[in-house]
Amino acid sequence: MIACPTVRKQDIRSHYNLSTLFYRLLWGRHIHHGLWSGDESPRVAQQQLTETLARQANIQRCEQVLDVGCGMGSSSIYLAAQLDCQVTGITISGVQRNWAQCAARWHNVAKQSQFLCADAEQIAFAANSFDVVWSIECTEHLFDKPRFFRRATRWLRPGGRVAICAWLAGNTADCEAMLRVHRVCEGFFCPSLGTADDYRQWCEKAGLTSVRFHDWTADVTRTWEICLDRVRRSGVRWLARAVDRNSVLFLDRFEAILEAYRTGAMQYGCFIAERHA
Repeated sequence: MIACPTVRKQDIRSHYNLSTLFYRLLWGRHIHHGLWSGDESPRVAQQQLTETLARQANIQRCEQVLDVGCGMGSSSIYLAAQLDCQVTGITISGVQRNWAQCAARWHNVAKQSQFLCADAEQIAFAANSFDVVWSIECTEHLFDKPRFFRRATRWLRPGGRVAICAWLAGNTADCEAMLRVHRVCEGFFCPSLGTADDYRQWCEKAGLTSVRFHDWTADVTRTWEICLDRVRRSGVRWLARAVDRNSVLFLDRFEAILEAYRTGAMQYGCFIAERHA
C-alpha cells in the first residue's frame, strides 16, 4: 500500500462539493471510469462499467443494496430502475446527496432509494442489513480500509456480496512507480492506494470468501485520454483557478494517472467477495 499522509478528510469533502459540476460537465452523470470493449462513446462505456459490475456481483431483483460513495446517484438509480433493488446511497458530499435525490425523483425511483450525506468510515448500520455492499471508486478515499471491510462484512446478510471497483497501486516497488502513485494520491485526494493483494487480504481477514479479482486496467485507461483532451480543449482549468487551488491540482494530475496506468504503476480492478452463508 502506498500512503499520502497530507490528504485530509475535509479535502475530500470539499473536493466533491466544489468539483461535482466539473465532473458532470467534463465526463457525465457517472463519476467513474468507462469500461471499453470497442469504440463506444464515453457515456456508453460508463454505463457498461456499472452493468458489468452488477453482472459480476450477480445482483438479483429486489435485493437490498448499500452504495458506498454513491456520487450523483447514477449507479443507485440504475439498480433501482432496472433491477427493482432497494438502494441506500451514502456520500460525504452534501452537494452530491442533493443531486442524487433530485435525480432519483426525475427517474421515478425515489421510493426505492434513499441518499445520505455521511462519512462511510463513521456511519453505522445494523448487522445483516444488506444483500450487497457496492462501491465504485470510493475505497481510495478511505483512511482505514481494513476496518471498512470488517464493517461491510457485518452489514451483509449471510450469502451477501461485496462488489467493488477500485484504483490500485501496481505490483512494482521501484521508486519511479511509487512517485507516480503518490502524485495521483495527492491530486485526487486519496490517503492511500492498496494493491490487488492488499484488497484480497482485507477481504479475507474480514471473513469474506470466494474473492474474485478482475484486472480492468487496459479497458478503462481510455477514460483519462478523453478527460485530458477535454481539459486541454475546454479551458476548464481557468475556471478551476477561480474556485480553489485544489481544483487546479486535481485537473493537473489527469496526465499523472494516465501515465500511471500506462506504465503499470497503477491498476484498476473489480473485486467480488461473499459472506459465508
